[in-house]
Amino acid sequence: MLTAVLGPTNTGKTHLAIERMMGYETGMIGFPLRLLAREVYDRVVRLRGKMEVALVTGEEKIIPPSPRFYICTVEAMPVSLSVEFLAVDEIQLAADAERGHVFTDRILHARGTLETMLLGAATMTPLIRHLLPKAHIITRPRLSTLSYAGPKKLSRLPRRTAVTSFSIDSVYAIAEVVRQQKGGAAVVMGALSPRTRNAQVQMYQSGEVDYMVATDAIGMGLNMDVDHVAFAQTRKFDGRKHRELAPAELAQVAGRAGRHTSDGTFGVTGELSGFEEALVEQIENHEFEPVRQLMWRNPNLDFSSLGALKLSLEAPAPKKGLMRAPVGVDMQALTLMTADPQIVDRVGSEELLRLLWEVAQIPDFRKTMASEHAAILSEIFTFLTNQEGYLPADWLAERIDRCDRTDGDLDTLSSRLAHIRTWTYVSQKNGWLEDSDYWRKLARGVEDKLSDALHEGLMKQFVDRKSSALLKRLQGKDEAMATIDSAGDIHVEGEYAGRLDGLGFTRDPRMATTPARNIRAAMEKLVGQHLRDRANQLAGDDNSAFSLNEQGEIFWQSACVAKLIAGRDMLTPDLQIIADESLNGRPRQQVEARLTDWLRHYLDAQLEPLVRLKTGGNITGLARGLAFQLVEHGGHMARHDIADMLKEIDQPARATLRQLGVRFGAYTVFLPALLKPAPARCLAMLWSIMQQRMALTDLQNGPAPGLTSCPRHAKLPTAFYHALGFRVCGDRIIRFDMLERLADLIRAAIDRNGVKNGFEVTPDMLSLMGCGDEQMGRILIALGYVGKAAPISEQVSEQVSEQVSEEVSEDVSDKETEKEKTADKPRLIWKPDLHRRNANRPAKSAQPRKAKQKAAKKDVQKTPKSAKKSANKSASRSKVNPRKPAPIDPNSPFAVLEQLKNNAPTEGQ
Repeated sequence: MLTAVLGPTNTGKTHLAIERMMGYETGMIGFPLRLLAREVYDRVVRLRGKMEVALVTGEEKIIPPSPRFYICTVEAMPVSLSVEFLAVDEIQLAADAERGHVFTDRILHARGTLETMLLGAATMTPLIRHLLPKAHIITRPRLSTLSYAGPKKLSRLPRRTAVTSFSIDSVYAIAEVVRQQKGGAAVVMGALSPRTRNAQVQMYQSGEVDYMVATDAIGMGLNMDVDHVAFAQTRKFDGRKHRELAPAELAQVAGRAGRHTSDGTFGVTGELSGFEEALVEQIENHEFEPVRQLMWRNPNLDFSSLGALKLSLEAPAPKKGLMRAPVGVDMQALTLMTADPQIVDRVGSEELLRLLWEVAQIPDFRKTMASEHAAILSEIFTFLTNQEGYLPADWLAERIDRCDRTDGDLDTLSSRLAHIRTWTYVSQKNGWLEDSDYWRKLARGVEDKLSDALHEGLMKQFVDRKSSALLKRLQGKDEAMATIDSAGDIHVEGEYAGRLDGLGFTRDPRMATTPARNIRAAMEKLVGQHLRDRANQLAGDDNSAFSLNEQGEIFWQSACVAKLIAGRDMLTPDLQIIADESLNGRPRQQVEARLTDWLRHYLDAQLEPLVRLKTGGNITGLARGLAFQLVEHGGHMARHDIADMLKEIDQPARATLRQLGVRFGAYTVFLPALLKPAPARCLAMLWSIMQQRMALTDLQNGPAPGLTSCPRHAKLPTAFYHALGFRVCGDRIIRFDMLERLADLIRAAIDRNGVKNGFEVTPDMLSLMGCGDEQMGRILIALGYVGKAAPISEQVSEQVSEQVSEEVSEDVSDKETEKEKTADKPRLIWKPDLHRRNANRPAKSAQPRKAKQKAAKKDVQKTPKSAKKSANKSASRSKVNPRKPAPIDPNSPFAVLEQLKNNAPTEGQ
């Protein structure tokens, strides 16, 4: 399947190709720029990993052992490799006089076994239909609107603007003006190394500078957040002559403005007059003259002789719509090299002639005279055809060493970079160097060092926030004019000076150190008045105007105006106002009072059960004390921590607390309403703020809302989980209410089997905890139980005995054997660990006091003599060392254990 996806910039063509490639087992995409190839390579690596993706360019090769996807420059595409999916980007470059024949060859001959996709401008539609009649053409519209904004002075250009010019001198001159007026600019040119260009683009993308000065190098698919493109020139030197850019070329550059669905604008600046109406209409509507001819070079070269090679290179185009490419740098180099008889004498075979042509295709990164470039290539070919067949190590080391310096001005660094790029390219050739890996690393290291030095030099030259055209403009003026726009941007004499965001003012760095008092006075006057107005507005807004995030930050009008900090306790945090220092006195006090009042209402609404418990009017005595402690601890307390207090609270008081939402659980006394996600996360956030921790990080590492049991995060403290409504049990955390449901299941099992026989873990328990047997064991140990492996007793359950007696078996011996196997099979029995005094076990429902006394008296009458004798001994020992036992809470687990202990038979019985 052959598909051509055509349309203007910002239509998602490249994104579509990557998505299509990911759907196949193997794939390859060719891009026009090494920088763009590297960007897509990094993207695909993030999706599939380094071992599945290869990067192939003339100057860089990263090829794992068995890659599935190849990201390449168009010239470096290994088209002989069979892949299921193949794509070529920016196919309109097939009309370029210098590189076009390579793109044409890929359009006509490069194919994937299952799908081929050609991406480019809509101007290619007629030629694609003519040359590839079976191709399916898809036209994609631009995702955002591109509109003309007219001419603007450099000083009036909006932020996030790219200024385009087409000569190095012009780019540097404009960048210097932008530095003076705007504080700095990134510089992007095709003459820079890919690493330097990438660093400059990143500086712009990060917001370190808001302006970029570039050549048409930005038009080839580089992904940047540009809002406006301003043309300072429309005329360029294309390597042969100076010419005006075609409307389609202007649109390619202008189309960098706007990203995805964000609209963009374009215009002119400097001395350039405005665009004609017809040209504006063409660019806005993406309507251009179609491409009529593609550059073509014979792909089937004849290497039988030097003359045959030259004739095959000059072969005419085979069909209409193709034009023989003009003499390129490689053909010119071949002609100059073969003018030397010594070179011709070395070409004695087809293999050597192929090598000569490969050497002639080394790019001229230095852009020097053709004769100088050919001389270097002749030297390389001579070494490769010597007896050793390699470039001499000392010869190459000398040339790389000449480049390995980072001193000098921008032009010097750029010249060294052009030289080292030649040797980086040569080092990628297989069989040209004896230790190619060493030379690749060495050349790449020097290129990277020079690229970084050039980037630093460009920053030093064109990013100087201390210089400002304002200082010149305001000379002789007593007062500066400051204005503020609807977005909060403040301008002094038309220059950006800072931004008001909420109650804060972010000054432009250039303004922070400027000595001009009239500039500072104008800003302070304007900022002060607007901040006071905003403070008054904030103080009068209703509660719906504010919000609190999980980091503890309070927002108003989408801006952070305060944050919570540790206060006197967890439930009463303090506020730290985030406002400019110029907001002081009564306006600042109004803001603080309003935000404090809102926060109180917000926490009262989120933690309403705590508020009701705190203000409950019918609670008295110890119940009031318990309510106070529950409020102080965020609505929960471990039962064993307040066991003594619970013993003294009577049933009517407990009933009152229950009406206020308190649940007296076996393990925890808590308010179930606070376990809902909103109040639970609010309490956890308040706890983290009280502990001066990062609340948002804690909540992100904690359990997701809705989970009731999950593994514990090692970096989160136990107290955080308690605030969130969870108890830590071994390596898991369990929500309080789920733990009480587990207690109910355990209590029911003990009631059936008796404390002496213990209980076994059931599937219901495992399902409730969401874990396996091993994790369940750790949970039970944490809750105060001990597990012991024991054979199944025949008397454990009467029901089991009855089932066995009712079964009919033809073979009695088989039944006995099965019975023995069952008796020998081990199982884990869990019982309360009586040696752990503070172990939390589910409390048994309390019996009425009189019923308990009557039952105890009845049990005494049934006690055997040996048990009475043992009891008398215990009584005599207690007389020797009398100790008044503390009253036992009938609701606590210890009351049940004590009763069971008193009723248990003695050892000798």
